[in-house]
Amino acid sequence: MILDKIVAEKRKEVALLKKKMPLASLLKKLGKKRAKNRFRKALAARKDIAVIAEIKYRSPSKGILRKNFKPVELAREFEASGAAALSVLTDKKFFGGSLDILKKVRAATSLPILRKDFVVDEYQIYEAALAGADAVLLIAAILDREKLSKFSNIAVKLGLDVLFEVHDKADAKKVIPLKPRLAGINNRDLRTFHVDLAATEKLGGLFSRSALLVSESGIFTRADIDRAKLSGARAVLVGESLMKEPRPGKALQRLLRTK
Repeated sequence: MILDKIVAEKRKEVALLKKKMPLASLLKKLGKKRAKNRFRKALAARKDIAVIAEIKYRSPSKGILRKNFKPVELAREFEASGAAALSVLTDKKFFGGSLDILKKVRAATSLPILRKDFVVDEYQIYEAALAGADAVLLIAAILDREKLSKFSNIAVKLGLDVLFEVHDKADAKKVIPLKPRLAGINNRDLRTFHVDLAATEKLGGLFSRSALLVSESGIFTRADIDRAKLSGARAVLVGESLMKEPRPGKALQRLLRTK
């Protein structure tokens, strides 16, 4: 499965990073830099559904999404067009991303930023804080409940919001006891990369009202957004459909229109 390959490569990648810069050295660089729990607040502040606009170069299932890939320009365009927050893919091998891209986007926009990656080690959470992220993604499909809890606690202490990602009921059972403030329902099965908006419909009702629900993947039209809203989503994460548009900002504005 592609997910297994991604996780295996991620573990190798983190191991090499630790050799180059041990965690203790990374912590010294982090110093007093802290995010400000801005990510969830930005989503909750929107009267209509909030859009997290995702910046990514390619994906394992679709290949290159945007040949003329200019992350900083995209970030500014999304901010000007009404995005509530940004998601930046930082996985290099499978998605063509990097922490350097996140840093450049951070310097170019005031929007809160989610570090979108496959977190398998606490090291990556400290990296995210150092790079200027406001939130990290924790994927229930690749972490047990103990690690979900541990990593979440580390993130919170650093001032980062945590978006717990689930795809099925087994994932939800791991996450719900942790009383998430942000719960992402991924409509894409990371094992097969098949997308079905029914995932949000099936799982939305399992979470308490204190969890701000984010519907991820498969959002292409305003009708898709409205469908997610009916399932309890207060935000959507949109990547592929915006990256493929000639004018991503205009495409975002169309998604945000209610009439």
